[in-house]
Amino acid sequence: MIVRTLASILNTAAHVKGEAFESRRILLAADGLGYSLHDTLCKAGTEQHLEYKNHVETNYVIEGVGEVVNVATGETWPLGPGTVYVLDHHEAHLLRATTDLRIICVFTPALTGQEKHDASGSYPAPAAG
Repeated sequence: MIVRTLASILNTAAHVKGEAFESRRILLAADGLGYSLHDTLCKAGTEQHLEYKNHVETNYVIEGVGEVVNVATGETWPLGPGTVYVLDHHEAHLLRATTDLRIICVFTPALTGQEKHDASGSYPAPAAG
């Protein structure tokens, strides 16, 4: 059984901060579950261009207001508490935070926690293991 608290993640290597976000990486590849779980904060007034070419990401908004835009089609969906969006086809997307957004994110395959976004907004493919 794995039991963790958000407080135990804060200000550790699993608490990654960027200009537009904070990712509190609660479950990671080392936990052996096949997915990773993140409690992510997106800062009000920011826009992130993301495209997870090597992962499927499921996102559940629990606080705040924003929108997600499919870059290829221009389709735009409002985000607010209770909204789920899944990047099941590795879509390039814009994530816009009108207010601070808090999103619970699940990545498959699991992230190690050390990934950094590349120029396209993607994380590298997991190492073969």
